Amino acid sequence: MRQESASPTRHLRVRRDRGYTVLEFRGEIDIAAAAEIAPCLDQETRRPGARVVLDLSGIEFFDCSGLRLLYRARRQALDQGGQVYLVCAHPLTLRMLRITGMAGLLPPSPTLEEALGVTRSAARRTGR
Repeated sequence: MRQESASPTRHLRVRRDRGYTVLEFRGEIDIAAAAEIAPCLDQETRRPGARVVLDLSGIEFFDCSGLRLLYRARRQALDQGGQVYLVCAHPLTLRMLRITGMAGLLPPSPTLEEALGVTRSAARRTGR
């Protein structure tokens, strides 16, 4: 079930989809955008058992500030017993994820549908 979304900043849209919180990053994710996004990201990923999808489909630019946000989201959600999945098909961003090793920590799926499909399969295998 999909629910209406909120846009806490011009760089982030938050919505619920099939029991997951989808954080859609938009535009240029640089140090200024990261400062706007961080409080909302923290609110969503610090919830016990949070099920979060970080969707980078709408980005135009992504630098190391964005990488820090992804790492932070992953760490916070895992610390609370949650799950985090990543959607990214942008070639330059995928390259950055691979070079930095982030792709190994947070493997990207090319679409939201695929990320949620992988999520359901993984949940069945791990009993979650």
